[in-house]
Amino acid sequence: MSCVRSITVVVLLMALSSGVRPCPPSDRAALLAFKAALHEPYLGIFGSWTGADCCHKWYGVSCDQETRRVADINLRGESEEPIFEKAHRTGYMTGYISPAICKLARLSSVTIADWKGISGEIPRCITTLPFLRIIDLIGNRISGTIPSDIGRLHRLTVLNVADNLISGTIPASLTNLTSLMHLDLRNNHISGPISRNFGRLRMLSRALLSGNLLSGPIPGSVSQIYRLADLDLSRNQISGPIPESLGKMAVLSTLNLDMNKLSGPIPVSLFSSGISDLNLSRNALEGNIPDAFGVRSYFTVLDLSYNNLKGPIPKSISSASYIGHLDLSHNHLCGKIPVGSPFDHLEASSFVYNDCLCGKPLKPC
Repeated sequence: MSCVRSITVVVLLMALSSGVRPCPPSDRAALLAFKAALHEPYLGIFGSWTGADCCHKWYGVSCDQETRRVADINLRGESEEPIFEKAHRTGYMTGYISPAICKLARLSSVTIADWKGISGEIPRCITTLPFLRIIDLIGNRISGTIPSDIGRLHRLTVLNVADNLISGTIPASLTNLTSLMHLDLRNNHISGPISRNFGRLRMLSRALLSGNLLSGPIPGSVSQIYRLADLDLSRNQISGPIPESLGKMAVLSTLNLDMNKLSGPIPVSLFSSGISDLNLSRNALEGNIPDAFGVRSYFTVLDLSYNNLKGPIPKSISSASYIGHLDLSHNHLCGKIPVGSPFDHLEASSFVYNDCLCGKPLKPC
């Protein structure tokens, strides 16, 4: 034991003599406790976590240059760094995220992503870290719920817990994260409604909530998020109408609402908006396709398949600036398929299983 102490003292003296202060012993101890709860058998990423100074060449650890406190933990299981190239494989890690991480009082970002086997819960105490800007835990087997007081993290800009086993509801306090820019909860078991106060997240640019068990309506307040460019609520159990106001959002370019229980008509506003990727398939939408296409209509994807839409394909669709992929199949549409662009490059699969559509690429009228 005295030998270990002597080595530590020597390393500390060497660090001091070089003019660079080592990290505080408390931060080093917290990192070692964090490491002790994890098992990484293939790459040896924790092999560099030795010596007294955790700010010096500890893989995935960065420190504030002035305070020498640990500021960032960045451990990704999928990377092009040499340690991965040499092993010719992606990472795999088991264990859990130790609450010891919460002793790193100046932590700004924590990325523990794509390790596939890390389980346990998100430490509740993570909400006590006032400087936290990034939480990225995508691609693990983390379960439990999102901490109920997550809204305490007023500096948080990224919350990514996609591709895990998280359950429970979206905490009400989440709408207090007024600095949040990127929210990714995809592919979990999160249930319950989306808060009607969701529009308080005014800085949000991406809201990715697909592949959960969310229910209830799309809150109209979403349209108050001026910067929102990407909204993905697909593969849930969301019901009710599509708010007309979604088509009036300034920068919304991707709107994926497929595989829900949405009903009512398609809002006219969606076809003259800035949305270029629109997927409303596999819902219970009804009525006619709005005859509202024009020069502002530019769609890389327009998928309205598997609904209860009726009537003709609107003639104005030919005046759209561009439509790349169009799918109107599995509805109750009737009448002649318009000629010219974009119909001249579409296949029959875009129109099959309707009541009485005819003309190219289907049978003649």
